[in-house]
Amino acid sequence: MNKSLAQVSPGTEKLRKKNALWSYIKMNYDMYLLLIPSLLFILVFDYLPLYGITLAFKDFNMFAGSNPFMSIIHSPWVGLEHFRNIFGMADFYKVLSNTLIISIYKLVFLFPLPIMLAILLNELHLAVFKKVLQTILYLPHFLSWAVVSGIFVTLLGSTGIVNNFLSAVFGHPINFLMDTSLFRSVLVVTDGWKEIGWSSIIYLAAITGIDQEQYEAATVDGANKLQKMVYITIPGISSTIILLLILKIGHILNAGFEQIFIMYNPTVYEVADIIGTYIYRVGLGQMNFSLGTSMGLFNSVVAFILIVGFNRLARKFMGKSIW
Repeated sequence: MNKSLAQVSPGTEKLRKKNALWSYIKMNYDMYLLLIPSLLFILVFDYLPLYGITLAFKDFNMFAGSNPFMSIIHSPWVGLEHFRNIFGMADFYKVLSNTLIISIYKLVFLFPLPIMLAILLNELHLAVFKKVLQTILYLPHFLSWAVVSGIFVTLLGSTGIVNNFLSAVFGHPINFLMDTSLFRSVLVVTDGWKEIGWSSIIYLAAITGIDQEQYEAATVDGANKLQKMVYITIPGISSTIILLLILKIGHILNAGFEQIFIMYNPTVYEVADIIGTYIYRVGLGQMNFSLGTSMGLFNSVVAFILIVGFNRLARKFMGKSIW
């Protein structure tokens, strides 16, 4: 018997697994049919547009074909010329520097706040007050940046409420939205006001997954609330923290296009013009689609490298990673 089992060829084993797979698919064909619309959606809107990446390596001429797709095909190939032009532009390094600085500011000052907020919300035991507070904190997320910008322009503008108060008390206003030394701080504060409450949801969900017996045991041992937070709650959600940190680092070259595009002005271009807004102005404003695509591809490649690199570091030094 053992001898006959040992003589089963790899090809036979592979065929057996293939037949088992097809049998499983036939048994659950209805579930696979439900996947078809989603797969078609992904194919049409996620994979087919990827052909547009070739614009980064072509001198795009929109009149080279009868439609945009044919124009891309018939545009002449120029290789890495656009990337050489990008790295030779003085503006690019200023834009890259602004993007990194704003992203690092947001990472350092805003990333820990949803974690702290989730831990504090978890300590609230009055259900009605907790729900009302959560609703208030989540609400700004559902406001568009156009609305949020309008709110803060009303508050911080030259004739806004804050400057009227400063003028009455100190005798002079502060140009929050036109001062290059303050505008980055305004970006961080407004982004935090809008997103901190919503970002805390995933940490609250992770906290609910912690075994409550750990808290009961800690209470028996005489641990106070702070000790429970430090030794139970934070270690219990460490995997979630690492996961979101890796994803956040992967988007470090995306400093918040929509927010900055709506809130900035030519006065603060020097400190607020990021890769996303620069691509918009160069790619659409000057109709230079190839150069804009090249910068977008550079952004995506850097994000991929950062995610893979930090994921490997997290797995090596912390034993936790995305994959």
